Amino acid sequence: MPNITVELLTGRTTDQRRAFAERVTEVAVAELGARAQDVRIVFTEIAADHVANGGVLTSEDASRAAVTASFGS
Repeated sequence: MPNITVELLTGRTTDQRRAFAERVTEVAVAELGARAQDVRIVFTEIAADHVANGGVLTSEDASRAAVTASFGS
């Protein structure tokens, strides 16, 4: 049984997570020979101020402002 953990910045919609889960499941079935019902995907949401890239909090990184704003972070 594949167990897949996905970490995302907070703000993705249920529809986005659903579509992602469907696509990842399709790949796990095709590439790993898993049964679709045995593919487990766990989404962990992380606040933009709980992660840093290059020493800068994502919530304070001007180069990511458009991305984090679209997720409501």
